[in-house]
Amino acid sequence: MFLNYIKEFCVKKSLKKNLRISKNEVFTSNAQTIGLLIDESDSLYSKELMTELVSHGIAQKNIKIVTYRDKFEKKKEYSELTFGKKHMNWKGEVTEVFLNEFIETEFDLLISYYEKEKPILMLITSMSKAKFKVGFSSVDARLNRLMIDTAIGNYKLFVSELFMYLKRIK
Repeated sequence: MFLNYIKEFCVKKSLKKNLRISKNEVFTSNAQTIGLLIDESDSLYSKELMTELVSHGIAQKNIKIVTYRDKFEKKKEYSELTFGKKHMNWKGEVTEVFLNEFIETEFDLLISYYEKEKPILMLITSMSKAKFKVGFSSVDARLNRLMIDTAIGNYKLFVSELFMYLKRIK
């Protein structure tokens, strides 16, 4: 219990350091590649979000999904690439290969689909090399260039608002 508190403190420290580095990318082209960072600790929306993005003209092969769970079970098989607190070391560095690849990929668009501020998810978002980042307005404004104010369960409205704003930005 106490060790988890120290680990979370170190992750928050890394997050603060990473947020100081301003990355002000501008959305200039069509979104061809999309990264989805989803918190599935409370709710499961990855399949629905994928379907909604595909219905808006994004090819399924160009969407990469990574999900986070508070309680990660090693023996259980997940349908998407899934990580938990165990995949972060004491220095706030990612130890999982697929998660490092996700962070290093230059997506045209990163969708941070979580509304609770969890330091691990926020750190992954801030470390991402994505060109343009989108998330919920309830999360720290320094993380995302575009923030949408909807409920997390209303994924259809989130995606339709997202594409409406992206068309206006172009």
